[in-house]
Amino acid sequence: MNRMIDPRLLRALVGVIDHGSFTRAAEQLNMSQSTISQQISRLEDQLGQPLLDRDARPVRMTAAGERLTGYARRILALQDEATLALGDPSGSVSLRIGLAEDIMTPDMARLFADFAATHRRVRLDVTAGLSLALTRGYRDGDFDIIVVKETAPEPDCRASVPEPIGWFQGPGAPDAPDPLPFVTFPPGGLYRDQMFRRAEDLGRRWYVAFSGSSLSNVVTAVEAGLGISLLPVRAAVGRDLRRSTLFGAEPAMVASLYAWETGGIAAPLVAAMRDVLARR
Repeated sequence: MNRMIDPRLLRALVGVIDHGSFTRAAEQLNMSQSTISQQISRLEDQLGQPLLDRDARPVRMTAAGERLTGYARRILALQDEATLALGDPSGSVSLRIGLAEDIMTPDMARLFADFAATHRRVRLDVTAGLSLALTRGYRDGDFDIIVVKETAPEPDCRASVPEPIGWFQGPGAPDAPDPLPFVTFPPGGLYRDQMFRRAEDLGRRWYVAFSGSSLSNVVTAVEAGLGISLLPVRAAVGRDLRRSTLFGAEPAMVASLYAWETGGIAAPLVAAMRDVLARR
């Protein structure tokens, strides 16, 4: 184990042990049963061994679970003691949020600011980045809530909205250069592999003229005439870009919201983020 254990995962473990079932623990911690189960699984994955015998009734600890529980209770007690000692509850609860870069709109930023102002206990830790990296971080437990771009939502998605995409080039760029200069994200970035496949399906030669780690850099490079790119239609609004007709229409992607918890302090934030997405 090379990472600090999230106290929320320890609290879920102690809750199941104290109440003898995932259902009663979920009721006491104001979470869904599936969230409790996910948190226990994340803790077991991080530690590399099972902590609970799920087939037993009531649920019993494994030997590793017994060893961990004493430490878990001490960690949680110290956390509660520190919170009381500090007196001011501001920032005592952390919510880690990851957003695809163009999801961090003024509306979303205002939502975070308003939420922080009215929920002083909560400290929002917001990161904007590439969707694939954010999704990996979420599955590894690095984020509590994410909104990412993907071809289709996963079963545990809380909400999704269509995200139209299209091919764009600068106003003065040639219509059919050979080979095609592509402006794209680094390896692993969204749209990159799709761009390469489309060119190869049509038998077109291509090369990467510019690789940018942020959407703003990619859009700026296309606008300047460095090449052609597959972009969210929304990102082209107000920019000096024109549609390319080389590849035709592309199926829309989706912007998807995921959250480990939808109860407790996260509930109003997840609901408000869902509303902002719906207004897109």
